[in-house]
Amino acid sequence: MFRLATAALMAGLFLLAGSTRTDAGKFNKVLKIGDSAPTFTGLEGVDGKKIGLSDLKDQKVVVVCVTCNTCPMSVAYEDRMITLMKKWNGKGVRMVAVNCNVKTGEENSLKAMKTRARGKGFNFAYVADPSQKVGLAYGATRTPEFFVLGKDRKIVYMGALDDDELPEDAKVNYVDLAIQAALAGKAPAVTETAARGCGVPYSDD
Repeated sequence: MFRLATAALMAGLFLLAGSTRTDAGKFNKVLKIGDSAPTFTGLEGVDGKKIGLSDLKDQKVVVVCVTCNTCPMSVAYEDRMITLMKKWNGKGVRMVAVNCNVKTGEENSLKAMKTRARGKGFNFAYVADPSQKVGLAYGATRTPEFFVLGKDRKIVYMGALDDDELPEDAKVNYVDLAIQAALAGKAPAVTETAARGCGVPYSDD
């Protein structure tokens, strides 16, 4: 089911108009590997606290995930995100999941985000980005889409979490391997993949 949905979604790939760089990545049209991660500040989380990239300066690696409450692919990946952070929480790694879909209705409101995070037991920060500036700055076009930032806050990996939307068929966790490489001060073997999921509904405002 997810394969069919993904095929249909990929057919209508959303490109960020006016934001394309000629030296950008293979799949990401805004950033390339080695770029400094776009900063962000004051994003309100489901815990009632506001967070910015500078607040994570004590972390060796930061994972930014552009996601939402309602995309079937995002929902399907929540358990894998929780499992990943069970492995890395407390080891100098932090994930910040950013919902850029907050203009799409109540089901992606901060209130709904709090309900979902509490019900699923999210062990990572889940924050709202009503301005959509984070998603745009990172060149995210899909939910979920992942960005691994090294110690120097440069991008070492961007794209999908793993190599298959079905958990039983997934063999390679790209984000996990990128975290391991970044902690070791090395580049991961795979630095960029095509993200899978729903198109991010950016506002024209």
